Amino acid sequence: MVFGFFKKQMLDVIEWPDEAPGVLAYRYPMQDREIQNGAQLTVRQTQLALFVNEGVVADLFGPGMHTIETRNLPMLTNLQNWDKMFQSPFKSDLIFFSTNEQIDQKWGTASPITVRDKDFGVVRVRAFGTYSYRVKNPKVFYQKLSSNKEVFMSGDLEGQLKSTILTSLATYFGKSQVSFLDMAANQQNFSQTLKAELADDFENYGLSLESFYVQSVSLPEEVQAQIDKMGSMKITGDMKQYTQFQAADSLTKEGNGSSAGVELATALALGQNVAKSIGSGDSSGPTNDDVLKTIGQLHDLKTKGVISESEFESKKSELLKQIK
Repeated sequence: MVFGFFKKQMLDVIEWPDEAPGVLAYRYPMQDREIQNGAQLTVRQTQLALFVNEGVVADLFGPGMHTIETRNLPMLTNLQNWDKMFQSPFKSDLIFFSTNEQIDQKWGTASPITVRDKDFGVVRVRAFGTYSYRVKNPKVFYQKLSSNKEVFMSGDLEGQLKSTILTSLATYFGKSQVSFLDMAANQQNFSQTLKAELADDFENYGLSLESFYVQSVSLPEEVQAQIDKMGSMKITGDMKQYTQFQAADSLTKEGNGSSAGVELATALALGQNVAKSIGSGDSSGPTNDDVLKTIGQLHDLKTKGVISESEFESKKSELLKQIK
């Protein structure tokens, strides 16, 4: 019995010097070890240390050098049933926690989230970004996450945090009245809003969400193509503007001086004026006013440099022949 006692190592200096990247919690090895009265506990600037007695969390120590004695172990003293004096030596689990910020953590939608958008109806949205966090409440972290592990890494938590983020993201999209276009146009505000939504979820694990960034929000390609088309020209219903845009676009593709572009511009401009005539009850075809208005619109295109002087004169001559 005496021989067995002396085989145990009496700890008088306790510290965790080798804090590797990505380690969130480290159980100090206590096999064949016991802590002496007056032992020195060193907790580094980016660490916290928690005593645990038979699975029950006890006293927490912040950064600094601490002398282990009864007066600074009130909870452990109670759990160990020490009456007046510190029992030396004693055995207890000691967990170190890293409070370093875990930066550049990736999140993203592995598959699209189906949401109802006020502009586009039911659409499938993808989103990606980064976030960072740190251990804030070691007692909660230990009880909910790390109690059964000797070493708990950030990778052990990655899947759970991603699921938490995506659940909150889907919930936010479901109740948000902000359109997709507004979200995509102001990702900073979107990021701040989601960070606030997620803060309580992280605190439930004893974590503090330090940063949260939405780096990309995207729609399916077919929907995005329609947005790009609308963005190429801000459609306002003005057929004159549409005519100019289409003519310029055609000229760009075919080359300056292309008759195809002028023909398209003429057809669309004349079509607009005929449509107005039909809408007013006159369905007899282009009127003299229609022709003159079309010439005027082609003149505007010439002034803007969309068509050349010779192209304008040529087409004007053709149109003047239609005057009755």
